[in-house]
Amino acid sequence: MSDHPDVLPPAREGQPRKAALAAWIGSALEYYDFFIYGTAAALVFGKVFFPGSEPAAGTLLALATFGVGYLARPVGALVLGHVGDRFGRKKVLVLTVMLMGVATFLVGCLPTYAQVGVAAPVLLVVLRLLQGLSAGGEQAGANSMTLEHAPSHRRAYYTSFTLNGTQAGQILATAIFLPIAVMPDDQLLTWGWRVPFWLSALVMVAAFIIRNKLAETPVFEEEAERGAVADLPLAVLLHEHWADVLRVMVAAVIASVSTIFTVYALSYAVNTIELSKTPMLWVGVLANAAALVAIPFWGNLSDRVGRKPVFIAGSLGCAVLMFGYLWSISTGNWGLIFFFGIVMFGIVHSATSGVWPAFYGEMFTARVRLSGMALGTQIGFAIAGFAPTIAGAVAGSGQDAWFGVAVVTAVLCLVNVAAVATARETYGVPTERLGIRPGGEPVAAARSHESVPGRS
Repeated sequence: MSDHPDVLPPAREGQPRKAALAAWIGSALEYYDFFIYGTAAALVFGKVFFPGSEPAAGTLLALATFGVGYLARPVGALVLGHVGDRFGRKKVLVLTVMLMGVATFLVGCLPTYAQVGVAAPVLLVVLRLLQGLSAGGEQAGANSMTLEHAPSHRRAYYTSFTLNGTQAGQILATAIFLPIAVMPDDQLLTWGWRVPFWLSALVMVAAFIIRNKLAETPVFEEEAERGAVADLPLAVLLHEHWADVLRVMVAAVIASVSTIFTVYALSYAVNTIELSKTPMLWVGVLANAAALVAIPFWGNLSDRVGRKPVFIAGSLGCAVLMFGYLWSISTGNWGLIFFFGIVMFGIVHSATSGVWPAFYGEMFTARVRLSGMALGTQIGFAIAGFAPTIAGAVAGSGQDAWFGVAVVTAVLCLVNVAAVATARETYGVPTERLGIRPGGEPVAAARSHESVPGRS
């Protein structure tokens, strides 16, 4: 370790960039798979898998299958968090992308309700659960890998590329659906919707190659060498870091802004206001394109001024701007829709996305970092995953029903603000000191002293 926390030893020079690039590419590929499901749920699945229902009910059921994936995320967090903290970050990153790729490809192969009846939606839910299991460890694994390779004074900047990659995945997923969405219904509902899912086979192969070449983090390797790896990371986490797990869980409901924007708003615009699918998909593409620039900007800013002020400002901004975005959809004014969509999701929401990958990970020691991030975020994300379903139930079917959805979203943003405001500020803490107890030493270091005789 260098004497100066901001200077990396020669052996690690270039590793932060490589880790960030690998996290970016892997997350982009992983979340391409995850978000094509959300788009298909909003536009197609109600007709393909729930054709016997009223149109509104079919859409609501399809959105519920999107939320089911979020139910599986906490389970994936428990399993993959254990694997990552016990056996290494790299193993998790390879496993998650393989599981996601296989499940997504098989969605494209499913028979329809007309062909096999109720077995079709049942199989759809099973595969969605597998997607959720994979996503439960994806971001925590990528964030832990990047954070532990980064210099102390640039952790948020480098870890922001994990979330930057998810935006790229959303762009790719939405862009793939642009030509699909304009197909005649007989083609769209038979084979057209399947194409994006089949393409996940290429996604899976590319992601496996990229992630399999990653090096394990020096932090984990050092822990393994000195025998400091916990046999049961979850037990250590819940005993010594339960308050931070709870804090991350509550803060992570900010993801509701993303699911409302990606799934509910699209369904509301197309199915209730009867706007054209193609321009609405372009709103998502351009907003995510703006986020590609905004996310590392906000991450870099938080490395200079702190995590909490940037995070809180982004959350409050989303609480206000969601009213403008949903209202603009109700008016059918494309200029307003594009303006509010890009500003809210592409710029303001990116302030939260650029900060939380570092902020959440910095609350824990390396010994339980992946488990802490995975469990905390995925329980919060599970709530966020059902936000479109809750919004649909609150909204009803009227043109002016958007207001109730905006209120629900704003409340969830304020819950996030409360959780973030009570957290420690961590941006100035050296990486090796993260997770330290007040007046004590990092848990990993304390345990290593106990388990390695003669260590000073």
